[in-house]
Amino acid sequence: MGVPVSSVVLATGFILILIGVAGVLAHRNIIRIIIDFSLVGTGSHLVIVATGYVANGTAPIIDRALPMPEAATRAVDPVPSALVVTAIVIGLAVTAVMLAYAIRLYESKKSLSIDELNESRW
Repeated sequence: MGVPVSSVVLATGFILILIGVAGVLAHRNIIRIIIDFSLVGTGSHLVIVATGYVANGTAPIIDRALPMPEAATRAVDPVPSALVVTAIVIGLAVTAVMLAYAIRLYESKKSLSIDELNESRW
């Protein structure tokens, strides 16, 4: 029969999170760190979507096609998908702020290394 789709999506999400965390810890370039944070966000989106997946599920609309007694086992949960859509929009805004910060860092220090931040005085 094969591996369920939700297991593949869940594993892919966790792998992306691990790659992103490893990249944040390993890189010193702020652009690479921003990309790694985006990988962590995308991985978490996949994990959240995989938790709401139901094999052979249907839309959560109670009618003749989905009677009330079967709704708990056959209906796909729409809440994780709604949360992911919201998280994507928030992630886009956070990424834009991080990129704006990277531009300001480059303008002031002429470098994209986060080591330059150690010399900054606030």
